Amino acid sequence: MRQHPSNQGPSAADLAAIEDEWPAIEAELALVDAEIRVLTVDRPSALDWRRLRRAEHRALTARHLVYGTQAPAPAASAGPEVA
Repeated sequence: MRQHPSNQGPSAADLAAIEDEWPAIEAELALVDAEIRVLTVDRPSALDWRRLRRAEHRALTARHLVYGTQAPAPAASAGPEVA
């Protein structure tokens, strides 16, 4: 039986591209986790808001490093300020 070309799996170049982008992918996953936490708890704690802000910063930094894009200025946080 002959396989369709799209069923052959990723090429070595595809896998290398994924590996190169992995820091950005990992940072985006951490950001989604932090967003889910803030959205699903009754009252997000100061630690939850800090985790979200740090995840946003890491995602922006990773995008800048991986894709070479200009990182936008950070937006004002909706959460409480933590000293």
